[in-house]
Amino acid sequence: MAKILVIDDEIDLLTLVKSALEKNGHHVTTKESASDIDINIINTFDLIILDVMMPRIDGFTFLKENRRWIDIPVLFLTAKVMEEEILEGFAFGGDDYITKPFSIKELRARVEAHLRRETREKTQRLLSGEIGVDLIEKKFYVLDDPIELTPSEYKLMLLLIKHKQQVFSKEDIYIALYGYDGIGDSATSITERVKKIRHKFIKFGVNPIQTVWGIGYKWQSNQ
Repeated sequence: MAKILVIDDEIDLLTLVKSALEKNGHHVTTKESASDIDINIINTFDLIILDVMMPRIDGFTFLKENRRWIDIPVLFLTAKVMEEEILEGFAFGGDDYITKPFSIKELRARVEAHLRRETREKTQRLLSGEIGVDLIEKKFYVLDDPIELTPSEYKLMLLLIKHKQQVFSKEDIYIALYGYDGIGDSATSITERVKKIRHKFIKFGVNPIQTVWGIGYKWQSNQ
């Protein structure tokens, strides 16, 4: 049994697709708009069926903006049949097209085929607003722009994003980065490092580190 997410603004179609795929033993979640999707949990699904023409945000735009963070097959559901539009969808990261109107047999066959052959290498990613981190690449991003961090800057950022609600003293951060045997002034070292990190991110209009006066630092809650 697979977990499938279906996104379409036509309620009757959502009901039809949900019923058809549930008869194959799958668990189906439906949404009427791509703007209702929490990108942080999207990879808990095994496959997405995504309508192209929707209000607020269309399927192409949604996938273009988020494909970096989506590690599952995406099947476009669309009335579009022009070759250039189909190629555009593939360019944005789509895996297949199901053209409206479609038969239930075709829908089931395409879904089962993609579930069987899905061998995409899973990545491990965390997201917080416009900021994301790929734990395999060991790289932070603002949207699709990579941020060049030193190894110690990366470790500092990873500590904060993994523990968003926790406040770390400069000494705590220093020990996390360099261990108990680290040499140097922990307060000065961490202050300078935070300053350099902020400078790199502020260029892209975000500031991921919040100063908690008299204590230390934490992840900026609005990021």
